[in-house]
Amino acid sequence: MAVDSAEHTRKAGSGRPARAPAPLHRRAWLRLSRNSAFRTLGPFVPVVGLWWLIAALEVFPPAFFIGPDRVVVEFAELLRKGVLPGYLADSLERLAYGAGFGLAIGIVMGFLTALSLRVRKALWPILLFFQAIADIAWLPIVIVWFGFSLTAVTFVIVYTVVFPLMLAVVSGVEQVPRELVLAARSLGAGRLRVFWEVTVPGALPSIATGVRTGLGYGWRALVAAEIIVGTSGIGFMMFDARRVGDVSQVFLGMVVLGILWYMLDALILAPFEKATVERWGLVRGMEDDE
Repeated sequence: MAVDSAEHTRKAGSGRPARAPAPLHRRAWLRLSRNSAFRTLGPFVPVVGLWWLIAALEVFPPAFFIGPDRVVVEFAELLRKGVLPGYLADSLERLAYGAGFGLAIGIVMGFLTALSLRVRKALWPILLFFQAIADIAWLPIVIVWFGFSLTAVTFVIVYTVVFPLMLAVVSGVEQVPRELVLAARSLGAGRLRVFWEVTVPGALPSIATGVRTGLGYGWRALVAAEIIVGTSGIGFMMFDARRVGDVSQVFLGMVVLGILWYMLDALILAPFEKATVERWGLVRGMEDDE
């Protein structure tokens, strides 16, 4: 009792009123905001609700605008027939080829451009020139060169990925503090060791951002290439559905593309970028804010 009385006297003497408990709705919201499933799916609830409402009110003719229920039915039907899995596998295969070659070429050429003054003087004007040419502008000549083939689509994706990644690598190398390089050399490190232990780690945050950006561009280039030169894939499915007037497959294709990229970015690219940046101390980890 004496301890309780002393504690009560201390609180009363401090002049601070006891904090009232948070309202029930605020506590419920805080609990929901900590749930990973709610953080992922919650923002889409009002979007889907608005979509369904516009379709139900027939703001646009049903032949041109359908609701999410029709998309779900079309998804189940194409899944049952095996059409959607086949198209999806083709799109992912093309993305894997294009992204693999694009990342390899972009990273190597980016480091060569950043570390060699002669290479940079020779390639920098060319880099800026081709960076300004949209990937879709290559499609007519690519069709002439390679026809309607996997090579044509791969070429467009590689072209789209390489240049943003090269710029990111050059930017990352330039951000490495010169003092670190000089300190490593003064301690006896050779050029190769300085490259692997100083330059590459210092440039990794920028490279991670470039990979994420380049693959985003490549994903959009894949869809554009499939629409124009493809004979299968999600982009081709959407274009072929437009030709026969089936808007349900067009809407389904957009939903599938959005979900796939969201999953790829949320599960692989964003964690890779976040871990890389946090690893080298440029930002605080999320646990530091809690």
